[in-house]
Amino acid sequence: MVTRFSSQGTHQGEFMGIAPTGNRVRVTGIDIDRVEEGKIVEHWSEADLLGMMTQLGVIPESGQ
Repeated sequence: MVTRFSSQGTHQGEFMGIAPTGNRVRVTGIDIDRVEEGKIVEHWSEADLLGMMTQLGVIPESGQ
């Protein structure tokens, strides 16, 4: 089973040691679950954390 997700919000509190920036961020990613006999037996998840850090201003955009 594959799920693509998108989350968005405003950075209002400390997150991963980063002081609040007030920036709006949108993070996309994908989850992959292996199902056996109707139960999830393995799970993998990937999210665009580089994009999130760029939106927070922690990492400069490419070419800057």
